[in-house]
Amino acid sequence: MSIMRSLAIGLSMMIGISAYAAGVPDDCTQLILGIAPNWDSMRGELRLLERTRGGEWAAVAGPFPVLFGKNGIAWGTGLAGQNEPGLRKKERDGRAPAGVFEIGQVFGYNPHLPAGGDYPYHQVTEADVWSDDPRSPNYNRHIVIDPKNPPDNYTHEKMRSGDFAYEWLIEIRHNSDPPVPGVGSAIFFHIRRGENRPTTGCTTMAKENLVKLITWLRANRHPCYALLPAAEYDKKWRSWNLPSPETVHHSISSSH
Repeated sequence: MSIMRSLAIGLSMMIGISAYAAGVPDDCTQLILGIAPNWDSMRGELRLLERTRGGEWAAVAGPFPVLFGKNGIAWGTGLAGQNEPGLRKKERDGRAPAGVFEIGQVFGYNPHLPAGGDYPYHQVTEADVWSDDPRSPNYNRHIVIDPKNPPDNYTHEKMRSGDFAYEWLIEIRHNSDPPVPGVGSAIFFHIRRGENRPTTGCTTMAKENLVKLITWLRANRHPCYALLPAAEYDKKWRSWNLPSPETVHHSISSSH
């Protein structure tokens, strides 16, 4: 094989890999799908879908209502979205990150996951904090401190604050590998504070739906979260390996 032909084949393989990488990975067989009406929407819908590896997506739960950032959504940094032109997620911008993201740990106040849960879990104590200070070397990371002698600026970042909305937290891995100061931090799924109370960047829902999500997750299925405005979804679903619009439109109805 000639050197030029070898280079051409190698280049085509690289192009194929990079094109495929800009979407849902092949090993992701559980998908949390959020769709917002537009970029400035604080409300949207969430669906849970599954597939066998290499198979077609099928809806298993949803749609159910969710709340995003008070100012809507903006492109985040994860498995896909960070290379898109347009509005970018920033710290304290009141927007939830759009794109495709890995799911990290579940955190909570309780000793164990809800019944049926089987996923990496960490019970938070007074020592658990999540840094949202871009000046900190621990920015956008979970760390454990000495609560009797806390570092400066960590008092407002406690993960066990007594706030009912944080009883359960599912980490959405935006801006995680590695964190870039100022690009956004502490992005989770958690319990909504009310039907009309949007967030500063998280995705929230009724408690029963969050518990349903937690008990459905399985680490060996490499779950991902995709969040897009409806118009972007119509453009990207095929190239990003997302469910077809027909699959989404025929989702199973939820009672909440």
